[in-house]
Amino acid sequence: MLMYMEESETEQRSAALDATPEELLTRTAQGDGAAFEALYDAVSPMVYGVARRILVDPELASDVAQEVFVELWQHAARYDRTRGSALPWIATIAHRRAVDRVRSANASRNRDLREGIRDYQVSHDDVEDLAIVHADAQRARQALETLPDAQRQAISLAYYEGLTQHEVAERLGVPLGTVKTRIRDGLKRLRNGMGVA
Repeated sequence: MLMYMEESETEQRSAALDATPEELLTRTAQGDGAAFEALYDAVSPMVYGVARRILVDPELASDVAQEVFVELWQHAARYDRTRGSALPWIATIAHRRAVDRVRSANASRNRDLREGIRDYQVSHDDVEDLAIVHADAQRARQALETLPDAQRQAISLAYYEGLTQHEVAERLGVPLGTVKTRIRDGLKRLRNGMGVA
């Protein structure tokens, strides 16, 4: 009996790997855990990338990505094939969640300003810190310009546009290993150029 159950689970996982995102969503709506795992594996880089482009902060983007997958698990039945393919539908959910997070943070900040931070004064330390951050950003931009084009493109796409390494490889039309090498070598040159250990 146990052997039969293990074979059945293995068959489900194998079938899930061959399915389209649309099929995986349909099966997820029916409570198929293997289909949900396969869906997660297939679309998690895209979901994280969408959230990262909007939120910039990797931890916030990870939080939003997890919220998106909770929503997909709970509400996969809301997907309607007749209205479009699964990937744009999932990307839209990720985009909305990320924008909601930005709006929530802005509303909280505005509420804090209205309710009690009226007496806040910028200290000299804050001004100095801002000046240092601005100077560091300027040095980083200048150092980035000294990199070879291939390294500069890969780093710009990954860090300024928030693309995953897979997405950078697709955008540039080069193997993933090449992208990883370009980013690693470029960051090493940036650190050396900026005098960072």
